[in-house]
Amino acid sequence: MSRALAGDVKFREVWAWSMYDFANSAYTTVVITAVFGAYFVAGVAGKVPWATFAWTAALSVSYAAILLTGPLVGAWADAHAAKKKLLLLTTLGCVVFTAALYAVQPGAVVLALVLIVLSNYFFGVGENLIAAFLPELADSRAMGRVSGWGWSFGYLGGLAALGICLAYILGSGKPASEAVPVTMLITAAFFLLAATPTFLFLRERAVPQPMESPWKRLLDTARHAARYQDLRRFLMCIVFYQAGITAVVALAAIYAEQAMKFTTQQTITLILVVNITAAVGAFGFGYLQDAIGHVRALALTLVGWIAMVLIAGLSESQTMFWAAANLAGLCMGSSQAAGRAMVGYLAPPSRVAEFFGLWGLAVKAASIFGPLTYGAVEWLGASHRLAIFVTGLYFVAGLALLKSIDMERGRRAALQ
Repeated sequence: MSRALAGDVKFREVWAWSMYDFANSAYTTVVITAVFGAYFVAGVAGKVPWATFAWTAALSVSYAAILLTGPLVGAWADAHAAKKKLLLLTTLGCVVFTAALYAVQPGAVVLALVLIVLSNYFFGVGENLIAAFLPELADSRAMGRVSGWGWSFGYLGGLAALGICLAYILGSGKPASEAVPVTMLITAAFFLLAATPTFLFLRERAVPQPMESPWKRLLDTARHAARYQDLRRFLMCIVFYQAGITAVVALAAIYAEQAMKFTTQQTITLILVVNITAAVGAFGFGYLQDAIGHVRALALTLVGWIAMVLIAGLSESQTMFWAAANLAGLCMGSSQAAGRAMVGYLAPPSRVAEFFGLWGLAVKAASIFGPLTYGAVEWLGASHRLAIFVTGLYFVAGLALLKSIDMERGRRAALQ
C-alpha cells in the first residue's frame, strides 16, 4: 500500500486526508440526498407544484457561485500555499449554515433556500480544496486507488451520519417537522468532529509562489489552454456526465418518494444500502482504474450509468428500483473517484489547486443544469420517469466526449 504514496507521505496522512471525505459526505448524504431535500418538498414547501424546481434552483445558485469563484480561490491558494487554511474556513462555513437549518420550520421556504445556498457553497469550495491535495499524496501511477480510498471512506462517512440520523428519527417518535431539524444539528456536529484529524495531520507541502493576482494566474492558464487540450476535453466530458450524476444525487429521495411511493424510512434505508455499494465501487474500482487505464475505466462506469437510468425509468416495482439504485451506487463511487484521479494526473504540479478549481467549475456547471433539467421537465408536466430518461442523455454525451482524450499526452503537457 505504501508504494501507492508519494515518497515522503506516511499512511497516517492519507488517512487524515480520507477523513475529510468521511466528514463532508455527512452533508451531501443527509442534507442534499436523503433527508432535507425530501423534507423541503413535502414538509417545508407543502408539495406545491414548484417545490422540486425551487430546490434544484437553490442548488444551482450555489453551484453558480462556486463556478465563478472556485478557480480564483484555487489560484490564490496555490500562490499563497494556503489550501489548508482555506479548507478550514470553508469547513466552518458549511458547518455553521448546516446547523442553522435547525431553524427551518414548515412554510419557511425562503430561509431554507438561503441556508441551502450558503451551506452548499462552502461545501463545494472545500471539496475543490481537499481534492487538490491528491497529487501531493499519491504516486502518479496510483491516483486511481488513492482517490478511491478517500471516496470509499466518504461513503462510509455518509452511511454513519445517515445511520445516526435515522436512529434519531425512528427513536424520537416525533413528526418530521420536529425530527428533521435536529438531524441538521447532528450532521453539522458529525462534519466538524470527523474533519478534525484532517487539520491535525494533513501537511501543506506547497510553497508560496511569486505574488501575483489570482486573475493573472487564470489568464495565464487561459493563454496556454492549447497545451492542456486533453484536460480541457476532459473537463467538458465532466460537465456532461456529472450533470447526470448530480441530478441523481440531488433528486434520488424525491424520485423514490414521489415516483416509487417509498416512505421516508424506506428512502433512508435505501440510501444507507446504496452508500455501502458506493463505498465498495469506489474502493475496488480505483485498483481497476490503475490496472486498465483511466479512460477505459471511466467508460465502463458511464455505460453502467446508462443502464441504471433505463432500469430506474422502467421500474414498476420497488424491487426493480432497488436494483437500479445499487447499480447507481457502484457507478457513483467509481466514476467520481475516477474523475478526481484523472484531473490529478493531468494537473501541473505547481497549479494543482487552480486546476482542481477548474475541476470544481466543471462539476458545478454540471450541477447547475443537471438537476435544473430534471426539475424543469417535471415542473412542465412530465412524469418523474420521463425526467430521469432526459437526465440519462447526459451520460451518453459524456461517453461520446471521452473517446477523444489521450491521458499520456495530457500528462506530458502537465509536466512541461
